[in-house]
Amino acid sequence: MLSDSSVRRLVLARFISRVGGEAAFFVGIWGKAAFTLDATPGELAFVMGALGVASLIGASLAGVLIDRFDPRRVLLWGEIFFIPAVLAMVFADTIPLLVAATFLLGLVGAPVFTAISSFAPFLTDDEDELARINGWIEGAAWAAFVIGPAAGAVIAASVGVDGIFVLDAATSAVGAALVFGVKMRPAAKVEEVGSGWKELREGFSFAYGHQRLRFYIWLGSSVWLLFGFFSALEPLFFRDVVGVEVETLGWVNSIFGLGLVGGTWLSARIPGRLRTARTLAALVGLNALGVVAYVGTGRLAVVMTAGAVWGVIIGAMVPLHRTLIQVNTPDPLVGRIMGVNQMHAEVGHLIPLTFAPALAAAFGVQSTMLGSGLVVAAAALLFWPGAKSLDRTREAAVPPPGMPEPEAEPRSVGH
Repeated sequence: MLSDSSVRRLVLARFISRVGGEAAFFVGIWGKAAFTLDATPGELAFVMGALGVASLIGASLAGVLIDRFDPRRVLLWGEIFFIPAVLAMVFADTIPLLVAATFLLGLVGAPVFTAISSFAPFLTDDEDELARINGWIEGAAWAAFVIGPAAGAVIAASVGVDGIFVLDAATSAVGAALVFGVKMRPAAKVEEVGSGWKELREGFSFAYGHQRLRFYIWLGSSVWLLFGFFSALEPLFFRDVVGVEVETLGWVNSIFGLGLVGGTWLSARIPGRLRTARTLAALVGLNALGVVAYVGTGRLAVVMTAGAVWGVIIGAMVPLHRTLIQVNTPDPLVGRIMGVNQMHAEVGHLIPLTFAPALAAAFGVQSTMLGSGLVVAAAALLFWPGAKSLDRTREAAVPPPGMPEPEAEPRSVGH
């Protein structure tokens, strides 16, 4: 494996950058929309929709750029361009301006997420190390989930919500400086560069034509549908159902982050024989229980406790999901496959925004959020037979990291 110094720099960059990012999302954007500008469910859906559409565009472009260049350069420049984009949020004092600023933020922020999710295979070619590095990267992100919202809560209560965006700009600058010194292992590259559209199509063709990748990407998409409901309604749940002030968003999500860190610690210790499709499907299904516990009462003490438990489930699921995708992806396609996965995440976020406000108006915010748990419960049940089938052929079908399954290898890549 590459020197641990590069892993440490990347993990530290991930942590510092995400501290500002988590504060900006959970307290900054949500808080400014719901508490400062008194957004309705429809207006909040517009804000989150702008973020989702822009992130979808940014993720699609990022996948091609990562495979043309490398994740380090995309991550570095993404952090740099993020600085002026997040500072623009300070001047968004109406809902239309907030929608526009959030769109810009998503456009430059998505390449950062796609690059970091593509990075681990460029640091090692060993499957066990791959799982470990993914665990460390996500562990850093989840640790930031603990500190970032809490920092956002303090800033919102003392300086004001706009101070959070200044923090986010500063943490992105530090992240960029750390990424500058990261070194990567030699990896296979595409020998002949075609048009960006052609390269993007190759990524989709490989992802959808590869049985395992297709399974993992679509299974993960069901969880993002769930998160889409929460993006549209969660701040309103705290404002209208729990009845708390804006800084509580930060404290609750910090508690949630503690669970995420614990789950990531567990994920990194899953034995190789249990890094399977069935384990992933089971973790996806457990999200339904997390939803019921989290929004089932509206009592703050219960919400905080349930948030920590639900965080453990998500914290264990995300690194496993990412590792299972990466281990089935050839080096020249890592960026585009992770880009496809990120695009599925953004589409999953977007779809509920089209109808969640109407459901909330008809049935209430809390009931709609509870109903969203049915999405992942149904997905886990529907995908379980496929998971069993994949696991039966696991020894023969899972190749070493960076190597495709023989029957799925695209002729156009690397030739």
